[in-house]
Amino acid sequence: MGFSQISIFTTLFFALFVGGFAQLSPTFYNQTCPNVTTIVKGVIQGALQTDPRIAASLIRLHFHDCFVQGCDGSLLLDNSSTIVTEKDAVGNNASVRGFNVVDDIKTALESACPGIVSCADILAIASEESVVLSGGPSWAVPLGRRDSLTANRTLADQNLPSPFLTLDGLKSNFLNQGLDTTDLVALSGAHTFGRSRCGAFTPRLYNFNGTGSPDPTLNTTLLASLQQICPQGGNVSVITDLDVSTPDIFDNKYYSNLEVENGLLQTDQELYSTSGADTIDIVKNYIANETAFFEAFVVSMIKMGNISVLTDSQGEIRQNCRKVNGDSLSGLSNDGLVAQY
Repeated sequence: MGFSQISIFTTLFFALFVGGFAQLSPTFYNQTCPNVTTIVKGVIQGALQTDPRIAASLIRLHFHDCFVQGCDGSLLLDNSSTIVTEKDAVGNNASVRGFNVVDDIKTALESACPGIVSCADILAIASEESVVLSGGPSWAVPLGRRDSLTANRTLADQNLPSPFLTLDGLKSNFLNQGLDTTDLVALSGAHTFGRSRCGAFTPRLYNFNGTGSPDPTLNTTLLASLQQICPQGGNVSVITDLDVSTPDIFDNKYYSNLEVENGLLQTDQELYSTSGADTIDIVKNYIANETAFFEAFVVSMIKMGNISVLTDSQGEIRQNCRKVNGDSLSGLSNDGLVAQY
C-alpha cells in the first residue's frame, strides 16, 4: 500500500473514529490560515539542514505535551511568576529539545496569520511533517486545539514514562492516557529515528536491575559498542542513535532491531523480549509489513493527539508559545542542554 492509499485509509479512520472528537478537524484553518502546513514544513526543512535530529525532537515534544494534562502546549511554557515549567520535570530536563524551532514556526505563522494557530496545533502539525520529511507516512492532522493557561510539573513527573519501565509498567502508563497495547507498540516506533542520552540506558550496560551484570536481552556486539560510547561513570549526556540501522529515517527498522536484541532502551526491547507478551506478534507484524506499521502509527498518533484537548473558548491562542498572553515574565529556555532525541 502506498502513501496515497494510507491517506485514503486515514480518511476512513476519521469517519469512523474522529467523529467522537468533533471539535477537531483537518480543515480547521482552511479559511483562516490556509498555508499553515506549508509554513510549518518550510521551517522544519530549514532546521533539518543543520540539525538532522530535529524531526525526532519535534515529535517527542508532541508526545511529552499530550501525556501531561492533554495536548495543550503546556510543555512549551517557560518558568514565570505564575508558571512552574514542565521542562524541568525528570522526564524532560536535559532531554526535550527543539523549542527554538517551535518559536520559529510560531513567528512565521504570526506573520502570516496573526492570533490564529495555537502552539498545541503547531506541535501536532510539526509531528506529522517531521515524519513525512523523514520518509514516513502522511496524514490529515485534526486541528483546532487551543493553548493552556497552566503547566503542571508534578503531573509531568508522574505521567511521563521512564525508559526503565517493565512492559507491564509501560502498558499501565499508556492505558492511563487511554492508549492500548497496539498504540504502545505503534507509537514506540517513533524511536526509529533520533538519539538518546547514555543516562537513559546505562544501567542496561553494567548493572541491570541491580544484578551487577548487563541486560541479558542486549545484543553483545551492541553492548560492547555502547560501553565504549558510555563508559561506566562517564558523561551521561553523551548521545547515540536510537535506531542503529537507519538513525534518521522513519521506517520499520526499529522493530527489526528488537528481533536481534538491538533495542537501545529497556522499554524498547521489552516489547519483544518479554516472554509470552502479546506485543511480540505486533512487533513481528510490523517487521514483515512496513505499511501495517505506518497505518497503525497514523491511527495511534491521531488518537494520542486527541487526549484532553482544549477547544472553543477554553484556554487561548498564545502569541508566544513560551508564555501565556499578558505574562511578560518568562524564564530561560532549556535549549542549551544536551538532549535525548
